[in-house]
Amino acid sequence: MSRRCAAALAAAVLLAAGGCTKPEPGKGGGPGGGTRSALTVKGSDTMVQLATAWAQEFMKTHPDISVTVTGGGSGTGIKALINGTADIANSSRPIQEGEKAEITRRGELREFIVAQDALAVIVHPENPVSELTLAQLKDIYTGKITNWRQVGGPNRKIVLNARETSSGTYVFFQEHVLGKDTPYASTALLQPGTSQIVENVAQDQGGIGYVGLGYVTDRVKPLKLKKDAASPGVEPTAENVLSGTYPLARPLFCYTVGALSPAAKTYLEWIQGPEGQKVVEQLEFVRIK
Repeated sequence: MSRRCAAALAAAVLLAAGGCTKPEPGKGGGPGGGTRSALTVKGSDTMVQLATAWAQEFMKTHPDISVTVTGGGSGTGIKALINGTADIANSSRPIQEGEKAEITRRGELREFIVAQDALAVIVHPENPVSELTLAQLKDIYTGKITNWRQVGGPNRKIVLNARETSSGTYVFFQEHVLGKDTPYASTALLQPGTSQIVENVAQDQGGIGYVGLGYVTDRVKPLKLKKDAASPGVEPTAENVLSGTYPLARPLFCYTVGALSPAAKTYLEWIQGPEGQKVVEQLEFVRIK
C-alpha cells in the first residue's frame, strides 16, 4: 500500500468516527461565534485522499470545525456546489463555462489553487516500452494504435483504461492529449476510480492507464513522455512539474460560491498555508510553489 493510500485510509476512519453534518451550537467557540461549524467537501476522486488527509490534520487543531469529504468526480462536486449540497467543490480541472454560468446565479464564484499534480501514464512493469510521444499516446487512446509492437513493444493487444466521464481527469486527458472534441476509443474501459486503473494495469501486461502522480506504485511502471519525436523523454516527478518540463502537469482546485463563511475561510487558508502544503508533499502531490 502506498503512503498516500495508507494515510487516506486512516483519515477516512477518523472522519467516519468524528465527522458531523450540521452545526452544533455551543461547542468550541470557533469562527462561527461559539458554534461548532461544519463543512461539506465533494468532488474530484484524484483529490479525495488528499482532501481526506487535509480534513484529518485540520480538525486536530480546529476541533470547532468538522469537515466531511466525499468523492464522485470533479463534475459531481461542481454539481453539488450548484445545487447547494456542498460548501466546497474539489476539482482536478478548471470549471467549465456552462458550470460557471449556473453557479454565478447563486453568487460569486471563487477559485483556489490548492496543489499541483501530474498525470502519469502507466503500464505493466514487464512491458519493455519506456516512453511515448504525445502523438503516440493520442493514437493509442483514439484507437489508431492497438498493438504494443506499433510503438516498439511486444506483439500484444493494448488494453485501454480511462476514468469515467464525470471525472476531471478524464476531461483533462481528453483536452491535453486527444484534443477537446476528440472522443476516446470505444474500447476504452472507463473506471470509477484511480485505484481501479492501477489494479487493472498491474494485472494486465497489455494494459495502459493514466493516474495522478502519487498513485504510482512499484506494481506499475510510469512512462516518460515526449512532446514530439525530437524531444527528450520526461519522467512524471514533482521536480519536473515544478520546472514546467512535464507535459501533463495540472493545478488542483477548490471552488466556492458566495461569501466565504468563517469556517471555509479558515480551512482554505490552512490548506494553502505551510501545514496544508506539508500534507500535499506527504501524499506525493506537488506543492503550489
